[in-house]
Amino acid sequence: MSAKILVVDDDANVQRLLTYTLKQEGYEVIVASDGAEGLRLWAAEEPALVLLDVSLPKLDGFQVAAKIRAEEGEAHHVPLIILTAEREVEQKVRALRAGADDFLIKPFHPAELLARIRSLLTRFAPREMLVGRPPLGRIHAFYGAKGGVGTTTIAINAAIALHRELGRKVVLVDGNLQFGDHRVFLDLGLDRKSIVDVVTAPSIDAELIRQVLVEHDSGVDLLLAPPSPETAELVTQEHISAILDQLRASYDDIVVDIDKRLDEVNLRVLDTADTIFVVMTADLSCLKNVRLVLETIGHLGYPEEKVRLVLNRSNAFTGISVKNAEGALRRTIDYQIVNEYRGAISALNAGAPFMFTKADSVLGRSLLEFARAIDKAMAAPAAARAVASGRH
Repeated sequence: MSAKILVVDDDANVQRLLTYTLKQEGYEVIVASDGAEGLRLWAAEEPALVLLDVSLPKLDGFQVAAKIRAEEGEAHHVPLIILTAEREVEQKVRALRAGADDFLIKPFHPAELLARIRSLLTRFAPREMLVGRPPLGRIHAFYGAKGGVGTTTIAINAAIALHRELGRKVVLVDGNLQFGDHRVFLDLGLDRKSIVDVVTAPSIDAELIRQVLVEHDSGVDLLLAPPSPETAELVTQEHISAILDQLRASYDDIVVDIDKRLDEVNLRVLDTADTIFVVMTADLSCLKNVRLVLETIGHLGYPEEKVRLVLNRSNAFTGISVKNAEGALRRTIDYQIVNEYRGAISALNAGAPFMFTKADSVLGRSLLEFARAIDKAMAAPAAARAVASGRH
């Protein structure tokens, strides 16, 4: 049974484009040309998802979203994606406050739209509404509050733990496009293919990505960063959306290791991610950075539960306890990973991740506990939705 999508937009050209794009993917499409008609069709047709333009006659998109949220009741939640030509952060914040689940700026790439639709349908729609596609994978973005906190180490070893210890099909993406270290830390040469080979092809599809991925001895597949910094600029936010969309359809877990810059590409990763893991250590400069990161993420309108704090080297003596760090940040640290710096750096320098070669070490057991926790946390919402929808 195909998912029914309601398109509410007064531009006939946009209606035609969205209708064509969605029908090509197997969705059923119904169209409204003003806010009042959109609200009526939502009530009459019970769509699985609504695409809602901001500038509409009679009722604007914000008003329609707010009315849907007020009327649908606690037992139902139709995913809403707001469409707008405005780029200001205030527009996004207003949309999210009105009840939107996502926000897209026109013009947008069809692949990005489809990726966001699939993500929301996976989160909210009954399984039978997914047009026969398998459940989509979970995207974990690892973001370091500052350099040297061990973000790449945690991302690499978490990916290996999810695969080897928990049996998940995992792909690891080196999102530090200019100065990615995965080649070095995993003992791979410059001759291996990279994300540049994907984005410079005529089109991005699953077969192309499969040919570019590198299989590590641990069993984790790798999408490597460019071998030289100057080619990083070839990768755009639209490329990232299309790539992550394809990977979602093929993997249980997509682990993306990104650098500190909040540029368009990294913001697109954060937008798409199911969870953002902010990696930190307990020192003053890092705590300052974490507070800034949390404020910035808050301005972007992400729900608080999307962001998780990971304290690396948790038992290292810094003069700042976990309790004091939580007090300074005014929020709980979600995960802690023990300090074994010598073992971690030795594994990196040898190009042999400790979860692959020394999984039974103190550090390996701590990382496995972290992987189990994030796997359980990601599985819980899906199980709850299954129960709510009557599936067992």
